[in-house]
Amino acid sequence: CQGFSMSGHRIVADPRNSLYLDMLELVQRLQPDFVVLENVVGLRSMLGGGVEQKIINDYNDENYEINVTTLNAADYGTPQKRKRVIFIANRKGLTNYHPEPFVDEENYNTTQSVIEDLMDLEDDPTFNHVQTKHSNEMAKRIEAVPEGSSLYANYSDSWKKCPWDEASCTIKENHGGVNLHPRKGRTLTAREMARIQTFPDDFIFEGSKSKQLVQIGNAVPPLLAKAIGLAIRKNYDS
Repeated sequence: CQGFSMSGHRIVADPRNSLYLDMLELVQRLQPDFVVLENVVGLRSMLGGGVEQKIINDYNDENYEINVTTLNAADYGTPQKRKRVIFIANRKGLTNYHPEPFVDEENYNTTQSVIEDLMDLEDDPTFNHVQTKHSNEMAKRIEAVPEGSSLYANYSDSWKKCPWDEASCTIKENHGGVNLHPRKGRTLTAREMARIQTFPDDFIFEGSKSKQLVQIGNAVPPLLAKAIGLAIRKNYDS
């Protein structure tokens, strides 16, 4: 996603922007009935929509029906406002169903509802819950950041404080800049990020703490993935 991100100073020539071609090569070899691609909304505006159209054309050339829409994970039960572009393709000549939202904005799940019980939990590396030890000065600066704002004026999305009694802002890891805890003078732990992404507590992330944060921040929220899967299943049930 990072090569297309509006918060990451997009570079059209970024090699990550052609990774979908590697996926297309796998599709050509495996010929799956359905294909799902996910990316940031910035993809849709690159080259005046040319990147999006290129992806569509490439899948059409492989005899796939493909369409695209923007989904907000909060509309599907995720306690996080996370808009992502979702392509769904099939080679059976069927309709590509995208999931219908089933949670309206006034009933979005909140940050508080999923991380409040972790606020004072002792560090537990086996649970991916290890708090960053900030200096006293940094902790005070974090505490002073208003909800929905960033610690640094020149960063719009990283080091951002999640609202407490609303759906969280988008969870991400951006070169070490992660989300701020709404009620503590620290950044979120990997487990808190995972909760906001709707990973179950028995899903354990491996690797260093920084790698855990990258895995979580780049993931499709499981509840959104489930909604997409159920939409695709309509074709098999009909």
